[in-house]
Amino acid sequence: MFWISGDKHSDFTTVENFCIEAKTSPVEDVMILLGDVGLNYYHDLRDVALKQHIAQMPMTFLSLHGNHEARIETLPDYQPIQRYGATVYRDPRYPNQLFLQDGNIYTFGSTRALVIGGAYSMDKFIRLRNRWPWFEDEQPSAAIRARTEATLEAAGWEVDIVLSHTCPRSRVPMETLRMDLLEGSAIDFSTEDWLETICQRLTFKRWYVGHFHLDDVRDNFHYYYNNIRPLDE
Repeated sequence: MFWISGDKHSDFTTVENFCIEAKTSPVEDVMILLGDVGLNYYHDLRDVALKQHIAQMPMTFLSLHGNHEARIETLPDYQPIQRYGATVYRDPRYPNQLFLQDGNIYTFGSTRALVIGGAYSMDKFIRLRNRWPWFEDEQPSAAIRARTEATLEAAGWEVDIVLSHTCPRSRVPMETLRMDLLEGSAIDFSTEDWLETICQRLTFKRWYVGHFHLDDVRDNFHYYYNNIRPLDE
C-alpha cells in the first residue's frame, strides 16, 4: 500500500499514530512525504535521534527534497541504490528511510510518478540572521531542470502523477504565503515559473504538492500537510 502525506518538519507524531491505528508493515506499507521531512536539517544528534526513532516505525518512507533540509546527494552517509525503477538514496543504518531524486520517474505499483523537489524559503533571511540552517541549493539547479526535461522527453511528456514540493506558479495558494517572513525581500518564484512550463507541456492525471502547509484538493492538484491518504485517491 502506498500512502502520501506532507511536510513533517521533524514531527512524526501523526505518522506514528497512523502506523499504530492502521497496523502498518515496513514491507507492505510505503509512505511518500512531499519534502521538508526534517531528517537532515540540524546535522547533529537531533537528526540522529529522529532517524533512530523513525527506524522503529512499521513503515517505509520515501521522501522528496524540500527547502528545509540538505540535498541528499551532498551527504556522505547516503548511497545511491535502485528502487521503484530509478535511483533512490539510503543510509544503510536506516533502511526504511529512502530519498527520491529530483528529475526521475518512479513506478509505484502501476503508477508512474515524476519527482521534483525543492522550493524557495520565505524564511531565508530570518534563518540566516539567527544562524539557523539554510541551504543554498534548496531550489532545483539548471542541471536538475535539464535532467528533468530530458527524462520527460524520453517518456513522451506523459506520466500518471507528479510529486513535487512546491507547484506551478498558477497553482500557488496565495492565501498561505507568509509575507511577514520575507523581511522586505521579494519571493523568488523561479522554481514555480519553471514548473509552470512543465505543467503546460505535460500530460498527467494528478499533481501532489507539499510546502504550503495546506490540506486541500483543487481540480487535479492535491495539497498535503497533515492528511495521510492512499496514493491512488
